[in-house]
Amino acid sequence: MFAQKFTLFLLIAGIAAGETHSYTLQQVLEIAGRQNPDVALARLDEQRAEQGVRVAQDPFRPKVYGGSGLAYTYGYPNSIEGNAPSLFEVRTDMSLYNRPKSYQVAAAREVAHGAEYGVQAKTDEVAYQAADLFLTASQMEHQSSTLSAQLPSLQKVADAAAAGVKEGSQLPIDLKRARVDLAMSQQQIEGANLDADYYEMMLAVVLGYPATDRVKPLDSDFASIVTPPTEEAAADTALRNNRELRAIQSNVLAKTLDLRGFKAARLPTIDLVAQYALFAKYNYEQYFQKFQRNNFQLGASVAIPILIGSASNGLAQQANTDLEKLRIQMEQTRNRILTETRRSYDQWKKAESIRDLAFMQLDLSREQLSVLLAQNQEGRATLKDVEQARLDESNRWMAWYDAQTQVARAKFAILRQTGNLLAAARSIKGAAESQ
Repeated sequence: MFAQKFTLFLLIAGIAAGETHSYTLQQVLEIAGRQNPDVALARLDEQRAEQGVRVAQDPFRPKVYGGSGLAYTYGYPNSIEGNAPSLFEVRTDMSLYNRPKSYQVAAAREVAHGAEYGVQAKTDEVAYQAADLFLTASQMEHQSSTLSAQLPSLQKVADAAAAGVKEGSQLPIDLKRARVDLAMSQQQIEGANLDADYYEMMLAVVLGYPATDRVKPLDSDFASIVTPPTEEAAADTALRNNRELRAIQSNVLAKTLDLRGFKAARLPTIDLVAQYALFAKYNYEQYFQKFQRNNFQLGASVAIPILIGSASNGLAQQANTDLEKLRIQMEQTRNRILTETRRSYDQWKKAESIRDLAFMQLDLSREQLSVLLAQNQEGRATLKDVEQARLDESNRWMAWYDAQTQVARAKFAILRQTGNLLAAARSIKGAAESQ
């Protein structure tokens, strides 16, 4: 008992150092999409991919360089790096026609699209993780409150057993059993509180808060969640909307464009070239019949590959290998999406069946309690029987709530696969709003 109290003391002390937030499921999913560290990292990857498009476009953007080629000349004015000595020079160049570079630009755009789908896939994954933690934390809190509500009944049973032992109407083992049940319930409450604190901490971390904070779930109406009407509709929607599959498809297209670029290495390239140079008169007039101070060239540089080496062919073969890997991964992803979606749909139907059975058991326990209360007033039922019926009803309430939680969890799994979890969460209202 001392160890349990000490653990609770440490728990309370740790919570006091942080902040407690209370959110509905809709708020949790919105905050997770904004603040989750994994989503933030995926957005940085997306930004990097977008900048990669600008890098790939660089050869098709004009660049201007200015400077001086002034040099001391003794004798004939030789060229330096292909340029005659000049007081000032300006040159520019850019690609006009370069198929390999054009394919690189298109591939970079597809990589950026894939990164965008990656952000959406990570957001869906984090949203499902946050929703699952929300349900579990809410379940632990309801379990703790239900068990706490059982303590008065258990205490009455223990008191009645103690009185019965004293009067001689009950055996000492009945008192011991009642006390064990009371201690067991107290231990379950402490365990539920510790579990609730853990899941509230994990939920805070998923939302981007420090581990010292806690996020307490507010009751939400999960009955308004809409799922696809049939298993086939859910599977079709999942294949259409799954962001992970779309990201792989973008990567396949990007790798295909890379392959085309490597194969286009044999095509000619055309570059715009322009240059202006201001010459000094010194030395030129001694070796040339005519001197001109201002000089410029404007034209196109055409390069026709004759021997291109083995690099482009090797890169093309590597791209082919990468394409085969991506196609295998895409097929694996499709199969996984179909199997997980169908499994989630089956789990949803199973959870609904268990929920309906739990409601029937709850309704039966409530009627049994009503009967025992009436019999107790007539002296035909003991207080122990009534309190035991109360405990049974309380357990049935807890089982029914757990069954409802499993139904909601199965629905979230379906919506995660179909990519509609965030949209469905916007239709969920808090308990206060639904009243």
